[in-house]
Amino acid sequence: MTQLNAYLTFNGNCREAMNFYKECLGGELTLQTIGESPMAANMPPQMKESILHSTLIKDNVVIMASDMVSDQGLIKGNSVSLMINCGSEDEIRTLYASLSKGGQATHPLEDTFWGALFGNLTDKYGNQWLLHYQKNQPAS
Repeated sequence: MTQLNAYLTFNGNCREAMNFYKECLGGELTLQTIGESPMAANMPPQMKESILHSTLIKDNVVIMASDMVSDQGLIKGNSVSLMINCGSEDEIRTLYASLSKGGQATHPLEDTFWGALFGNLTDKYGNQWLLHYQKNQPAS
């Protein structure tokens, strides 16, 4: 099955950010440092604790991330957001409160014309999140 996952790049604070996302979302987090990889011998010693690759998995949500910034540096923009379709009103309210902590609640949760509860925020790492809960979902 083909799947699209979010992959985030950080500049030295990947471990901190991914632990924050785990705190907010739950799930299982794996982290691999450069020092634990075959690349360690070819990298500057100060990068030993930098994250080469990390994965947070919670149900169908998969977020991957790294501290491996390209030569052009880290450029944050507003062209990509992380979207979570929540399963309940309680879940969306909890996620919105936790993910916006230390960030900016750019669009508070509100009822929409399409029958959903929706809001967005920018977290304390500069990543944008869209949270959506479709009310009156058919039972599965």
